[in-house]
Amino acid sequence: MSSRRSPRSLRTVVPVLVGLIAGSVLAGVGVAATGAGGGPSLTSQVVSTTPQPSTAAAPPAEAQPDASSCAPTVAAMSTRDRLAQRVMVGVDASSPASVVATVKASHVGGIFIGGNASALLQNDALAAVQEASPVSVAVAVDDEGGRVQRIDALDGSLPSARTMARTKTPEQVRALAKTRAEQLKARGVTLDFAPDADVSDQPANAVIGDRSFSNDPAVVAEYAQAFAQGLEDGGIGGVLKHFPGHGHSTGDSHKGRVSVPPLDQLRKADLLPYADLVGPGKPLHSTRIGVMVGHLDVPGLATDLPATLTPAVYRLLRDDYGFDGMVVTDDLGAMKAISAQFTVPQATVKALAAGADMALSSNVTSPGPVIDALEKALADGTISAADNDAAVARILTNKGLCG
Repeated sequence: MSSRRSPRSLRTVVPVLVGLIAGSVLAGVGVAATGAGGGPSLTSQVVSTTPQPSTAAAPPAEAQPDASSCAPTVAAMSTRDRLAQRVMVGVDASSPASVVATVKASHVGGIFIGGNASALLQNDALAAVQEASPVSVAVAVDDEGGRVQRIDALDGSLPSARTMARTKTPEQVRALAKTRAEQLKARGVTLDFAPDADVSDQPANAVIGDRSFSNDPAVVAEYAQAFAQGLEDGGIGGVLKHFPGHGHSTGDSHKGRVSVPPLDQLRKADLLPYADLVGPGKPLHSTRIGVMVGHLDVPGLATDLPATLTPAVYRLLRDDYGFDGMVVTDDLGAMKAISAQFTVPQATVKALAAGADMALSSNVTSPGPVIDALEKALADGTISAADNDAAVARILTNKGLCG
């Protein structure tokens, strides 16, 4: 297992600039969400709709820095670098040198390591990636357990979420996630796109299937909380997914557009884990937890475009559920629910204008055209400067760079 240098904050030039423009402030974002309509029904009865998650053995995680304290740091960054912070790109894990070159040239906010290649996860290769950027880079993987893992060949396998919930206590899952986080951190990973917070009784091999802890929202909330807190205990961030709920979908968003039950039904089941875990006073508030929005058609909320590109979805998460942390899209490059209709630059602009903080694309291509498109969108008002700065502040806060 390789060691990893601590993530770097902004280079020494930034504090100097900060002193010159420390009076900068950020503008807030937020409006109300909308109602319900027709759509597919839940495929089976939900066992419980009053979750009371409780995994309390260890003390609560330390509070995240206040995003408003990031204003001077954001102001010290160039416009292009601010936009680049909102981009996460796929990289070729078999070629660490190419990853260093990409980060050095683009200053992207994050990289995503997919597939089976592992050179980038060995021999402290990610330390050179961090050194190539003026701001710490978010290094993300999908490591849920079961069918979705990235370091199983290096550090051993994790059971699926459904198996964990069936065979382990929440305290055991928290300990398991802590160990996994320590393994990921040692290899240079800073962010795990897990746990899956979907409520589902799909067959094990379905798109969500055994990636879901349960069809009982209370069980999902309890075990998702345990896994997320375990990741934080081990020193990396987690991401709840796929808001507002992929567990009762009509299909697979990797293959095309999919629908989920209407909003009023989601509120009674699929959205309950979010209601119980995020927002003021909830167990995962003021932690490094993020939320991933899925490419879902939601009757009563998002039908003309998938949820990732729909402002009402982000307002639902922010206003109704009180989430004030980092929000990332599902993959905009390799999933046909998006890629069949939009290029990655087009989808990125739409997602960030809709309310996402960071846009993920697993495509291993130059991020230059995406950042170019974002510069144009910022210049013509498609993305507002105030909203852009607020999103960058949330990203930097998630990285622990402000406060």
